[in-house]
Amino acid sequence: MSAPRMTINGVPVEFSPGQTILEAAQSAGVSIPTLCHYPDTRPTGACRVCVVELEGARSLVPACATYSAPGQVVHTDTERVDAARRMVLELMLASGNHNCLICEAGGDCELQALAYRYQIDPPAFGKPPGTTYYYEDNNSMIIRDFSRCIQCARCVKACTDRQVNLAIAVGYRGAETTIVAAGDQPYIDSECVFCGECVQACPTGALLDKHARFLGRVWERQKVRSTCPYCGVGCQIDLQVKEGRIIQVTGADAVPNRGRLCVKGRFGWHFVHHPERLKTPLIKENGSLRKADWEEALNLVATRFAELKDREGPDKIGGWCSARITNEENYLMQKFMRAVLGTNHVDHCARL
Repeated sequence: MSAPRMTINGVPVEFSPGQTILEAAQSAGVSIPTLCHYPDTRPTGACRVCVVELEGARSLVPACATYSAPGQVVHTDTERVDAARRMVLELMLASGNHNCLICEAGGDCELQALAYRYQIDPPAFGKPPGTTYYYEDNNSMIIRDFSRCIQCARCVKACTDRQVNLAIAVGYRGAETTIVAAGDQPYIDSECVFCGECVQACPTGALLDKHARFLGRVWERQKVRSTCPYCGVGCQIDLQVKEGRIIQVTGADAVPNRGRLCVKGRFGWHFVHHPERLKTPLIKENGSLRKADWEEALNLVATRFAELKDREGPDKIGGWCSARITNEENYLMQKFMRAVLGTNHVDHCARL
């Protein structure tokens, strides 16, 4: 049975049942801008940047929240659509204090990119000078700056649908609508576990990684793929590196985590550059430690193991694995204990 078809910009497009117009367009290589859409979450149609013309519909429809149907005829780049998107973007820019010159998200801001793409002039609807916005800087990991919030609710969807923490929500109504935590409390006093998924989801500079502020713009960074060292799940991370130093960690869009990280994986990387971190093996001689290279250290360990095994027997040796290494490394550890040393005395800590 052939797949159902619709028409997008005059081109027949096949789609799968349950796909939205946005998903069908993306699968066909058609770009539709959006700000509130977030992968693996329920569509909300909150931002209205992705509006398209659907023949037979009375008004423009949000592509992210309108499901595809056989025979639909969709236009994504008409004058009417462009005018609507420009108005939406202008209203978003006018709703806060979007000073791109000093914003930490400059160069990596989706609102900034769309404003440039659609050539938005300075907003005509700006709030009066001196308007105050909520600003939160009372924890060690996340800054909330609502002067840059566009109420797309991606942070809420990331928290609710992806992480299932249910720590934040859309609160109040009308002009007072805002993102709230625990009945409009600071993050530090709420149920937030500081996984930072909201920070990664935010398309503007409303939510910031506090550790990365002023350490480097997006074009100054090199992205290096790595594996989170905190447990055996193997979450993929992107190290944001500048001049040989990590300045931020973000979740990589790869299996098994698909961008998700816990608080340790996202914010617990500072040990890498800690001045007291051991960088070379140490051998104790005459009551004091001296630096050694890896060959000398490993030879010493192997010699001591062999001596102990010959003198006391293999069952006098035990191995302790770690929850902070990968499953593959733990497998090698127990294999070494059983096949090389000849003992089944292997255990593992279940926690970090």
